[in-house]
Amino acid sequence: MTVDPAWILDTSDTDANTIAGVWQVDATVKANDGDYWISDRIAEFKVKRASKLTTDASPEPVAKGTELTVTGKLSRANREDLTYHGFTGQQVKLHFKKAGAAHYSTVKTVKSGTHGNLSTKVTATAAGSWRWYFPGTTTTARIVSAGDAVALKK
Repeated sequence: MTVDPAWILDTSDTDANTIAGVWQVDATVKANDGDYWISDRIAEFKVKRASKLTTDASPEPVAKGTELTVTGKLSRANREDLTYHGFTGQQVKLHFKKAGAAHYSTVKTVKSGTHGNLSTKVTATAAGSWRWYFPGTTTTARIVSAGDAVALKK
């Protein structure tokens, strides 16, 4: 479960810092005869910060065997100002899916830089789609960006 900071409409009524984290489930059961049963902490679950991830591959189209630059940005919900900020120093995987293929495969892993920026260079060997994958952390949700399709020049 994740929380998008835009979900919190009025910060004066809600302490934004308490949304992400461990939540507990309490239960009260009432019987038809008026009897009841109360149980505190029957379960716990973790709410993670929401994340965003973008992808841009260029140039488009690209000549086979030439260099292609894939960029993007990893950001996560900030509980203080209820917006998204770059998530620095995270391992993010670059995926490629050849045109006509069913699945993506990992090409390399890149560490997010200042402001969550991602950038790497690869050699274009086939037409297909590029995307980034962030596996998440204990506090931030995993996310996969949309693919950016790149054609080969004829």
